[in-house]
Amino acid sequence: MSDVDLGLLLVMAVAGFAAGWVDAVVGGGGLIQLPALVLGFPGASPAQLLATNKISSIFGTATSSITYWRRIRPDLRTALPMAAVAFVGAIGGALIGLNIPKSAFNPIILVMLVVVGTYTLFKPSLGTVTALRYTGVRHGATAMAVGLLIGVYDGALGPGTGSFLVFALVGLLGYAFLEASAKAKITNFATNLGALVVFIPGGHVMWRVGLLMAAMNIVGGYVGARTAVARGSTFVRVVFMLVILAFIVRIGGDLLGIW
Repeated sequence: MSDVDLGLLLVMAVAGFAAGWVDAVVGGGGLIQLPALVLGFPGASPAQLLATNKISSIFGTATSSITYWRRIRPDLRTALPMAAVAFVGAIGGALIGLNIPKSAFNPIILVMLVVVGTYTLFKPSLGTVTALRYTGVRHGATAMAVGLLIGVYDGALGPGTGSFLVFALVGLLGYAFLEASAKAKITNFATNLGALVVFIPGGHVMWRVGLLMAAMNIVGGYVGARTAVARGSTFVRVVFMLVILAFIVRIGGDLLGIW
């Protein structure tokens, strides 16, 4: 870290803020931070990049979770069980991620993003209001299943996790985008924490870089959560679609060798 030039530090700081803002509004800040870390530290191992991204992200998700809680008051009867199983899933995913090349996930992520984006685009009323599809035990079980599956994914790789959580809460459970974002942040905090249970003892975190980005992620997460609350679900939906499109272009370009 001592030989990192000021320009690179500035890029990391900007990436941390942008990722925190996007993550707070619709999720998926990892697809901003991870490419920045990959380009900035080409000699780092995949585990170091993932771990450093998690250190930065957990501060941002903690900040946006608290902001959403104070302003939206999401129902914790769904959010906390979902977060608990996501935490366990992320631990298992992180153990898997230590042995799987990142490139193996890109085609899967791209297909998921295209499906999510297309479905949301052609469902203009999706996520404008909360209209729950399930109640009682079925509602809780569906939320926990989503948390577990996405928790495993986030521990193993992670980019787009917040967006996938938001979409699942909107598309499968029937929440409005704003309420879904609030619950997604709580769950995403748990997945970040679960992954770090594996990454920190393994010595994979680049602490100085991670903490620099974390400071900016906190600011971005706070500003993003306040912006989402002030603008409402329609604004979140628009940002969601723009972020999904950007992710498709980014990952598709990687697979085609454009970037």
